Amino acid sequence: MRLAFMGSPDFAVPALRALHAAGHDIAAVYCQPPRPAGRGQKETPCPVHRAALELGLAVRTPARLKRDLAEHDAFAALGLDAAVVAAYGLILPRAMLDAPRQGCINIHASLLPRWRGAAPIHAAILAGDDATGITIMRMEEGLDTGPMLLAQAVQIAPDATVGALHDALADLGARLVLRALAEQPPAVPQPDAGVTYAPKLTKADGRLDWTADAAALDRRVRALNPWPGTFFDHGGEQVRVLAAQVEPGEGPPGTVLDDAALVATGCGALRLLRLQRPGRAAQEAEPFLRGFPLPRGAALG
Repeated sequence: MRLAFMGSPDFAVPALRALHAAGHDIAAVYCQPPRPAGRGQKETPCPVHRAALELGLAVRTPARLKRDLAEHDAFAALGLDAAVVAAYGLILPRAMLDAPRQGCINIHASLLPRWRGAAPIHAAILAGDDATGITIMRMEEGLDTGPMLLAQAVQIAPDATVGALHDALADLGARLVLRALAEQPPAVPQPDAGVTYAPKLTKADGRLDWTADAAALDRRVRALNPWPGTFFDHGGEQVRVLAAQVEPGEGPPGTVLDDAALVATGCGALRLLRLQRPGRAAQEAEPFLRGFPLPRGAALG
């Protein structure tokens, strides 16, 4: 099939590679424009952009689409059978949704209608869901409201991190989108019940609220690393928590209960296992505490 692929982050790369390997004619790859990154703030292409160049594919990086009529016309001129979208980052206007002969299909990282929106993988872990999955849906103008073509569940392990779940879902999405294009399954409307939303995350979402229960804080650590990251304040510094585990313990929320970074929460306690100071390398708790003590009785912000 003659396709456009539209995606930007690492999540979308396996699908692009799978479509290319399967022999589909990828007329153009659309992704976010290069952004400043790293200490030198050098303009850096996104992961999909880099993969597309490696595969020898044409890349387009419009900064916006809604009112760019020339971009609408250029997209229509590609003569597409379909467009495959995976975490692209821009909303497709009606003119572009309607341009491919078979429309646009989206690889969404949840079992719709649960966790429509920008951060479904994070949201599933934060909520303590037992399972999530991939839904291949036909796109319409609403936010992840289109009818479903295929879906497959993935169990969420009790200690699942967002990184591991992300990679599993990215690989599953690549396999399912190939099936959807090959099998052309009928589209099934999403049910009206069970709709939830996963909004875009911000850095503020990473602050650890010690009045929450330890299990919820553990899920937050696993769900929000590496980005936006979870953190607390102590000694005038913002300390990142990269790994933790729930343990018994009680005390005023935010109080350090021993000399090995056990912190009281609203219910239970959280053992901090891996931490990082600003501008420093991440460390396991024992060496970290030798250079930056969290003494028994200290109150963490």
